Amino acid sequence: MRAPTSDLPIRFENVTVAAGAVTILDSITLTLTSGSPTVLVGPNGSGKSTLLRAAMGLVTPSQGRVTWGGREDVPPTRRAIVLQRPVMLRRTASGNIHYALRASGVARAEKQSRIGELLALVGLEQLVDRPARRLSGGEQQRLALARGLARDPAVLFLDEPTASLDPAATKAIEDIIHAVSQRGIKVVVATHDLGEARRLAGDIVLLHRGRVIETGPTVSFFNTPQTGEAKTFIAGELLV
Repeated sequence: MRAPTSDLPIRFENVTVAAGAVTILDSITLTLTSGSPTVLVGPNGSGKSTLLRAAMGLVTPSQGRVTWGGREDVPPTRRAIVLQRPVMLRRTASGNIHYALRASGVARAEKQSRIGELLALVGLEQLVDRPARRLSGGEQQRLALARGLARDPAVLFLDEPTASLDPAATKAIEDIIHAVSQRGIKVVVATHDLGEARRLAGDIVLLHRGRVIETGPTVSFFNTPQTGEAKTFIAGELLV
C-alpha cells in the first residue's frame, strides 16, 4: 500500500461554515501536516465532525478556503473518511472491500490480493465470507477502516472511531490506527475520549464552539495547557 502525500499539507485559512443562522466552524485557521496522528478533541457540538468533513472536501466553507497541497478544489481521490456509524453494504466482508476497490479504479488482477491484504491489516481475514451486517460493532468498524484504506489514501479521517465500543474492540481499532500511521498515512481522528487522545495523538487540536482554542504536541497539551479552556477540558469539567 503506497502512502501518497500530494494532498498535504491541508490548510484552513479563516474558514467559517454556517448553516442558516448557526455558525458551526468560526474563522478556523489550521494546518494539517504529514507525520503522526492529529487528534481533534472538544465537547459535543464543538465542530469536530464538520472540520473533518471540510478537510475531506465534503463541506464547502461559507467564508475562507481550504487547500490541499497548496491547491483548491482537489478531488478527494487521495483522501478517505470513516464516519462514526458506517453503513455496511448487503455483501460479505470481502464484497464490501471489493466494491470499494472497484469504485477506486483498482485493476481486476489486483483486487483479490488487495482484499486479502486489507482484511489481514484489520484482523478480519477469518471472516472473509461473513455477511458484513452480521459482524459485531467493532468488526464493522474495522471493515469500514479497510474500505477507507482501499482508496490508498494519503490522509485518513476518522470520526469517533471507537464510540460505543468495548475496551477490547477499542484497542483493536487503535492498533490499526498505529499500523496505518506507521505506513506513512496521515491519520486525523475526532474523539471525545481524552485517554484515547493521549494514546494516539502526536498533536492535539482543541475545539470549542467552532473555534480552535489550542493546538500543540500531545505531551505539552496535557502537561502544560496554555488556555483556561484546555485546563478545564483536561480536568474533565464542563466547557461553557
